[in-house]
Amino acid sequence: MRGKAGLVVGIAIGYVLGSRAGRERYEQIKSQWLKVWNRDQVQEQVGKVKDFAKSQAMALPSTLWDSAVKVVQAAGSKGSPGQKLDAALKAGEDSADDLGQAAKSSTAAVKDAVDEAVDDASDGRGGA
Repeated sequence: MRGKAGLVVGIAIGYVLGSRAGRERYEQIKSQWLKVWNRDQVQEQVGKVKDFAKSQAMALPSTLWDSAVKVVQAAGSKGSPGQKLDAALKAGEDSADDLGQAAKSSTAAVKDAVDEAVDDASDGRGGA
Protein backbone atom coordinates (compact mmCIF):
# COMPACT_ATOMS: atom_id res chain seq x y z
CA MET A 1 0.00 0.00 0.00
CA ARG A 2 2.92 2.35 0.66
CA GLY A 3 3.84 2.30 -3.02
CA LYS A 4 0.28 3.15 -4.05
CA ALA A 5 0.06 6.01 -1.57
CA GLY A 6 3.43 7.35 -2.73
CA LEU A 7 2.33 7.14 -6.33
CA VAL A 8 -0.90 9.01 -5.64
CA VAL A 9 0.93 11.71 -3.67
CA GLY A 10 3.56 12.02 -6.40
CA ILE A 11 0.96 12.34 -9.13
CA ALA A 12 -0.97 14.93 -7.12
CA ILE A 13 2.15 17.00 -6.45
CA GLY A 14 3.24 16.74 -10.07
CA TYR A 15 -0.15 17.82 -11.28
CA VAL A 16 -0.32 20.78 -8.91
CA LEU A 17 3.20 21.94 -9.75
CA GLY A 18 2.88 21.33 -13.47
CA SER A 19 -0.71 22.40 -13.93
CA ARG A 20 -1.45 25.04 -16.50
CA ALA A 21 -5.04 25.32 -15.31
CA GLY A 22 -4.16 28.29 -13.16
CA ARG A 23 -4.90 29.50 -9.68
CA GLU A 24 -8.56 28.45 -9.69
CA ARG A 25 -7.73 24.78 -10.24
CA TYR A 26 -4.96 24.99 -7.63
CA GLU A 27 -7.46 26.33 -5.10
CA GLN A 28 -9.87 23.48 -5.93
CA ILE A 29 -7.14 20.90 -5.41
CA LYS A 30 -6.03 22.59 -2.21
CA SER A 31 -9.56 22.68 -0.80
CA GLN A 32 -10.06 18.97 -1.59
CA TRP A 33 -6.75 18.11 0.07
CA LEU A 34 -7.71 20.10 3.16
CA LYS A 35 -11.05 18.27 3.33
CA VAL A 36 -9.22 14.96 3.34
CA TRP A 37 -6.51 16.16 5.75
CA ASN A 38 -9.06 17.50 8.24
CA ARG A 39 -11.14 14.32 8.35
CA ASP A 40 -11.35 12.83 11.82
CA GLN A 41 -9.99 9.49 10.58
CA VAL A 42 -6.91 11.10 9.07
CA GLN A 43 -6.24 13.30 12.10
CA GLU A 44 -6.64 10.30 14.41
CA GLN A 45 -3.95 8.46 12.45
CA VAL A 46 -1.72 11.55 12.42
CA GLY A 47 -2.03 11.70 16.20
CA LYS A 48 -1.10 8.03 16.52
CA VAL A 49 1.98 8.50 14.35
CA LYS A 50 3.07 11.58 16.32
CA ASP A 51 2.69 9.76 19.64
CA PHE A 52 4.58 6.75 18.34
CA ALA A 53 7.37 8.91 16.93
CA LYS A 54 7.73 10.66 20.30
CA SER A 55 7.96 7.34 22.13
CA GLN A 56 10.60 6.09 19.70
CA ALA A 57 12.59 9.30 20.01
CA MET A 58 12.64 8.89 23.80
CA ALA A 59 14.58 5.63 23.42
CA LEU A 60 17.56 7.40 21.86
CA PRO A 61 18.60 9.48 24.91
CA SER A 62 18.82 6.35 27.07
CA THR A 63 21.03 4.68 24.45
CA LEU A 64 23.18 7.81 24.34
CA TRP A 65 23.51 7.84 28.14
CA ASP A 66 24.43 4.15 28.24
CA SER A 67 27.05 4.78 25.56
CA ALA A 68 28.57 7.67 27.48
CA VAL A 69 28.77 5.54 30.63
CA LYS A 70 30.60 2.79 28.71
CA VAL A 71 33.17 5.27 27.38
CA VAL A 72 33.77 6.78 30.83
CA GLN A 73 34.15 3.33 32.39
CA ALA A 74 36.61 2.31 29.69
CA ALA A 75 38.63 5.48 30.21
CA GLY A 76 38.76 4.77 33.95
CA SER A 77 39.86 1.15 33.55
CA LYS A 78 43.19 -0.20 34.76
CA GLY A 79 46.24 0.03 32.57
CA SER A 80 48.60 2.53 31.06
CA PRO A 81 47.28 5.85 29.69
CA GLY A 82 47.62 4.45 26.18
CA GLN A 83 45.60 1.35 27.08
CA LYS A 84 42.92 3.52 28.70
CA LEU A 85 42.73 5.66 25.57
CA ASP A 86 42.49 2.59 23.36
CA ALA A 87 39.73 1.14 25.56
CA ALA A 88 37.81 4.45 25.51
CA LEU A 89 38.13 4.71 21.72
CA LYS A 90 36.95 1.13 21.28
CA ALA A 91 33.98 1.76 23.59
CA GLY A 92 33.20 4.94 21.65
CA GLU A 93 33.21 3.07 18.34
CA ASP A 94 30.96 0.36 19.76
CA SER A 95 28.66 3.00 21.21
CA ALA A 96 28.47 4.79 17.87
CA ASP A 97 27.37 1.52 16.30
CA ASP A 98 24.75 1.06 19.04
CA LEU A 99 23.43 4.59 18.50
CA GLY A 100 23.28 4.08 14.75
CA GLN A 101 21.35 0.86 15.20
CA ALA A 102 18.94 2.50 17.67
CA ALA A 103 18.34 5.36 15.23
CA LYS A 104 17.72 2.94 12.36
CA SER A 105 15.36 0.90 14.51
CA SER A 106 13.43 4.01 15.56
CA THR A 107 13.23 5.23 11.98
CA ALA A 108 11.97 1.87 10.74
CA ALA A 109 9.37 1.69 13.51
CA VAL A 110 8.08 5.18 12.69
CA LYS A 111 7.90 4.35 8.97
CA ASP A 112 5.93 1.21 9.78
CA ALA A 113 3.55 3.23 11.95
CA VAL A 114 3.05 5.75 9.15
CA ASP A 115 2.37 2.97 6.64
CA GLU A 116 -0.15 1.39 8.98
CA ALA A 117 -1.84 4.74 9.56
CA VAL A 118 -2.04 5.37 5.80
CA ASP A 119 -3.49 1.90 5.25
CA ASP A 120 -6.06 2.39 8.02
CA ALA A 121 -7.05 5.83 6.75
CA SER A 122 -7.34 4.67 3.13
CA ASP A 123 -9.40 1.63 4.18
CA GLY A 124 -11.75 3.99 6.03
CA ARG A 125 -11.17 2.16 9.32
CA GLY A 126 -9.70 5.11 11.13
CA GLY A 127 -7.71 2.73 13.32
CA ALA A 128 -10.72 0.65 14.33
